[in-house]
Amino acid sequence: MATRQASLQLPSPAIAEQLDRSVAEGIDLNSGRVQSSSDDAWQGLRDLGSELWLDTGDIDLAAEMWVDEFTALTTNNTLLNAEVQKGIYDDLVSEVAGVLSGVDQRTLVVEIAFFLNARHGLRLVQRFGTKVSVELHTDLAHDIERAVYYGKRIHAICPDYFVVKVPLTPAGLLVTRRLREDGVPVNFTLGFSARHNYLATKVAKPSYVNVFLGRLGSYLANNDLGDGAFAGERATLASQRVVTELAAGYSEPTKQIAASLRAGSQVVDVAGVDVMTMPPGVAQVARPSNGEWVSHLDTVYDVKLADSVDPKSVRVEVLWDVTEAEQRLAASLDEDVPTSAEALVDRAHKFGVPDLFPRLDTASLGHLAEDGKIPVHTRWASGVAGGQLAIDTLLNLAGLASFTADQAALDQRIERLLG
Repeated sequence: MATRQASLQLPSPAIAEQLDRSVAEGIDLNSGRVQSSSDDAWQGLRDLGSELWLDTGDIDLAAEMWVDEFTALTTNNTLLNAEVQKGIYDDLVSEVAGVLSGVDQRTLVVEIAFFLNARHGLRLVQRFGTKVSVELHTDLAHDIERAVYYGKRIHAICPDYFVVKVPLTPAGLLVTRRLREDGVPVNFTLGFSARHNYLATKVAKPSYVNVFLGRLGSYLANNDLGDGAFAGERATLASQRVVTELAAGYSEPTKQIAASLRAGSQVVDVAGVDVMTMPPGVAQVARPSNGEWVSHLDTVYDVKLADSVDPKSVRVEVLWDVTEAEQRLAASLDEDVPTSAEALVDRAHKFGVPDLFPRLDTASLGHLAEDGKIPVHTRWASGVAGGQLAIDTLLNLAGLASFTADQAALDQRIERLLG
């Protein structure tokens, strides 16, 4: 797997402390809360054990949807970019730049983006009085030391409410382990399969793991491999089962998130999962037809491929099965933790699981970025069939590329404002 180390300096401790203190200026976390009421329909889902999170950074839109049963909000590079592009933080850019001195231009931009992320997260906390997932800059996705640094920093700004989002990369796995050892809550994002989350739970013990279930169905449907029905749901529930079993003895058990929900029916079909992150549009229509929620924790959905597709060529089972080789890899990484992302990738290949962390060259990563959130299967079919690639890996890399593009758009706005 090709990786990119971010060429970043760090501000002096004094400047970083000054900047982090200023994030909260004018924000009173004890006032300005949204007035909400309870919703019996959502309470029925909560009674099954599911936490309900809104997946948006839009404060006004979230306020329209908010009810007592919601327990958190989650943002990401895409959602934060959408808010920043509204111009609501333009005046802060020059103010923050004035505090920073002695850093290169790239570090200046990353620091300002960090500030805006923390600022917007605090505004969400102020308005809703709840946990907020805040995501690190994508320049840090392959940079262990700086990701740990920024992860600790943003958590310290609001330790009672901020949950740090770290993307699933080889470096991110090691970052998450170190942050958790220091007590920082981590939402380990961009997971797409039970094996992704088995590995994460065994090695890093994150607070939360994800299956972006909507994209799994879209991969099959968009590529004419099947109708995509229930692929994401089956993977999510399989992941829930392995994570629950693995984390049962942890002092702080890892929780499973059903993420990237695309339809209200998916909320019904994964009822009982630890956490659901719902875009407002999905939350508006997510109700069981008979008004009664039923737990699907033990459900194993049938996923049908197109008649013309050879199942061996798609290897869709990687989404919900955890092989013995993957279990041995996870045990090895837990017992003997690599110090670098490269060493972790080497270990995966040594244990016969090359499709978890494939070594892709720059051109291939560029093609994935061109594909968008849902990779074009024909481009990668031979690698998937041969076991060098897999659907969950392709979606993970494509998702990171998508977040990186949105982060770049946010950074470009900052650069324009800096002149």
